[in-house]
Amino acid sequence: MRYRWRSSVMVVVFLTVVAVSVSATGGSKGDRSVHVTRQESGIARGIVKATAQAVLYAQVQGRVSQLPYKEGQRFEKGHTLVQLDCDKYRAELAVAIAEHEVKDKVYRNNVELGKLNAVSELDLETSAAEAKKTFASIRIAEVNVKGCQIVAPFGGRVVSLMVNEHENVFPNDKLISLLDDSSLEIELVLPSSSLSWIRRKSSFTFVVDETQRRYRAKIREVGASIDPASQTIKATGAFERLPPEILAGMSGSAQFVEQR
Repeated sequence: MRYRWRSSVMVVVFLTVVAVSVSATGGSKGDRSVHVTRQESGIARGIVKATAQAVLYAQVQGRVSQLPYKEGQRFEKGHTLVQLDCDKYRAELAVAIAEHEVKDKVYRNNVELGKLNAVSELDLETSAAEAKKTFASIRIAEVNVKGCQIVAPFGGRVVSLMVNEHENVFPNDKLISLLDDSSLEIELVLPSSSLSWIRRKSSFTFVVDETQRRYRAKIREVGASIDPASQTIKATGAFERLPPEILAGMSGSAQFVEQR
């Protein structure tokens, strides 16, 4: 009796194990694993970036006299973003112009005297060199005057200000950061295996984390090289229609239709 009872228990356990194994390898779990694989293979993380952005630096030393735009404000191309006090450089320009006028008159006078053989060739060449030198000084002074006014290279918005009014700045000091938000792109990082199907103008849906909304987009360019360490490649996408609520720096997930 004891032997028969033990045999019955072993049979029940065996059948239970077999039933669990069949359930684990059955169609339902197989379908689930395929679904997950397809979903993961069609999703890539991305970040929204401005196509044009820049940090502008000081070219000359001076005191900041004007900052017409604050952070977040919009400006047009060619508008003044930072104005430095330029009295010193304007005065240097005036001095350079006056010196050039004197040297140029001496040179022209020597040219006339040279026609009469009343001046040596050395004096004539020296006066010509002095006139050229003072003219170069004018050009340098004009560059310094121009450097007092920092203008917008493109239209856009102010990201951040690195200086305040009345502060003294020096050459190569950061002044202002800006971007063009009229044209935003999506930078994606894709597995290198996606090169088997991704192409320019491939469509995808970009779900932005901050807005929780879906936007239609297309691949604009695919990177030229693969990162050997991560086996990934960069791609750039563009919104089919730029949404007004999207800002540079937002991130999200790009969902591609499964490629075969």
